[in-house]
Amino acid sequence: MEKIPVAIVGACGRMGRMLIQALQAHGGAARLVAATEHPTSPWVGQDAGEVAGVGPLGVAISRDPTVAFAPGQVVIDFTTPAATMVHLDLARDAGAPMVIGTTGLDAAGRGKIQAASVGIPIVFAPNFSVGVNLMFKIAALAAKALGDDFDVEIIEAHHRHKVDAPSGTALGLGKAIADALERNLQEVALYAREGHTGARDPRAIGFATVRGGDIVGDHTALFAGEGERLEITHRASSRMTFASGAVRAALWVSGKPPGLYSMGDILGF
Repeated sequence: MEKIPVAIVGACGRMGRMLIQALQAHGGAARLVAATEHPTSPWVGQDAGEVAGVGPLGVAISRDPTVAFAPGQVVIDFTTPAATMVHLDLARDAGAPMVIGTTGLDAAGRGKIQAASVGIPIVFAPNFSVGVNLMFKIAALAAKALGDDFDVEIIEAHHRHKVDAPSGTALGLGKAIADALERNLQEVALYAREGHTGARDPRAIGFATVRGGDIVGDHTALFAGEGERLEITHRASSRMTFASGAVRAALWVSGKPPGLYSMGDILGF
């Protein structure tokens, strides 16, 4: 069986290195064919496997992003919103499938992903953990069962270096719950409370953000009713859970027709 060619952009960041490790641990179904970094990176020219700590792979870190994009070559992108927009153009021109885990994208960025998926297959998810995506499903079922009698709050915590808030996962969780309750998240999301706020809007979905230390990622959906409350929590102890899910997505999307896919599609939800 021929191995699926995979390229990783942003290969020397925390997630990039973890993706290379996950790719090597995935039983040989895929092979790393390209790895890129920004032009000023000190890792340019070095072996991607050595940088990731898995031993030499014969793939040098390139400053040229175009080497990652070729027909049928799956590109995994956990970079920045600006870099992902550039990579989308390259992928569309090359006919290369993409797996995108970049967070902090605005509406225009998400719209560009949607538009690019007309020509290439893209898996886009706020979180590639299997457990988190199962949490989305369970939280939506809980919201539908509990209805408007329960207030909804989402609490998330991440490490001190995370630059966007709330996390993409928290927003994805909020959207799953809002959709189940037939609410528009943009209209009911509440991101901050301070001072005399008045009584709680019963349709609001509140978000609380914690940043500190080396927390990989904790997320809780809290449903608070009269006399009882339900909490659904997922805690990640290693980024490998995200990397393994992304590699699983890369194997799945190879050969798929153009379209925008989610982890729910991969997991059969």
